[in-house]
Amino acid sequence: MATSATGPSALTRRGLLAATAGTLLLGACGRGAAGESDPVRTVSPGGAELLIGVSLELTGPGAALGVLQQRALEITLESLNAKGVPIGNRRRAVRLEVRDNAGDPALAARQATELAHDAGVHALIGGTVAETSMALVGVAQKERVPYLSLAFGDGIVLPLAQRTYVFKMTPDAADMARRLARLIASQRLSRVALLAAHGLHGDSGVRAMTGALRTAGVALTSGTRLPRSGGDPRRAARTATAGRPDGVVVWATAPDSAAAVAALRRAGYDGPVFLDAGAVAEQALEGANAATMEGVYAVHPTSLGGAMLANTTMSALDRKEFVYRYVQLHGGFSGFAPYASDAVQLVADAARLSTSVDRGRIRAFLQNQVTEGMAGMYSFTPIRHGGMDQGSLGVYTVSAGAWTRVS
Repeated sequence: MATSATGPSALTRRGLLAATAGTLLLGACGRGAAGESDPVRTVSPGGAELLIGVSLELTGPGAALGVLQQRALEITLESLNAKGVPIGNRRRAVRLEVRDNAGDPALAARQATELAHDAGVHALIGGTVAETSMALVGVAQKERVPYLSLAFGDGIVLPLAQRTYVFKMTPDAADMARRLARLIASQRLSRVALLAAHGLHGDSGVRAMTGALRTAGVALTSGTRLPRSGGDPRRAARTATAGRPDGVVVWATAPDSAAAVAALRRAGYDGPVFLDAGAVAEQALEGANAATMEGVYAVHPTSLGGAMLANTTMSALDRKEFVYRYVQLHGGFSGFAPYASDAVQLVADAARLSTSVDRGRIRAFLQNQVTEGMAGMYSFTPIRHGGMDQGSLGVYTVSAGAWTRVS
């Protein structure tokens, strides 16, 4: 879970019950305020809609992640619209207005402004890279529209006083770093180098890994920044391995993460490599990458593993159905975390609980949600808008070209 402003990061039973009770209480209050008089009815063409604006990297930098999230959205949208979302006393269809920001923050900001101001969307979702997400943050705050980011970087939701309409679906850097540091210490590695992405995501990784390794008693031999997305990582790889570390942490999103691992191998480094969750995408194990990535470790939400499919809880059955539909449509499932799927479901749930599509009410109910999604458990509160629970993370390794859970 994200680190709380008031205490440790573990989601306690008391905290879970309190947050859930808060959501139910708000829901009860919202139902009392419903102003529509029509009876609940099924969705009909041209009826009232829950309108969500989406800005994704479908081309350019970030497409390795953006396309996967678009696919997840399409599957969940189909499921939601099979019956519609009960909001107040009617069922509404969910409509997505999807834009390709091409990894360009300026374009993402213009798109978000058009969606929020002109199209009048009730919420925004998107930004799989930190830079486009930060562009969307500014629009969300100005237009007062709830925004759920799909990117990595703790600064997306901090400082909270300036991010009141912003929520983050991905795990916090500190939670991922602690899992990696414990794994590194368990392998009795004493000296580790860090290769971190350029920008906000890399900044979060450097801070988190530095502290986590210190706590675990592991020395950080060097911290080297990778070039901007798409740049040549060979020089950074040579710098990171010059001190002959026992292990290397690569903190970067796909496809730059796989390129960095390849550069490490070409530099002659054959030791263990550790990745954060942003490295996991279908592209990571495609073609020549499969051999390069063999044996690497990654911390990632439990959607990456197949063991969950044996579970019989409602959330596990929903995941199983999601994977089945994904394989049907796209021929295979890499196990990436479908954050966009969870984001649209969270918005739908907030609108249902608030009995309204009012932006302020949706925001109020978003920040009181505790729910298990496709990627993992989320627990948003008014003082913490990074909602992925640390208990939803697992450690995986690439074995025979596939992700296998280690712990």
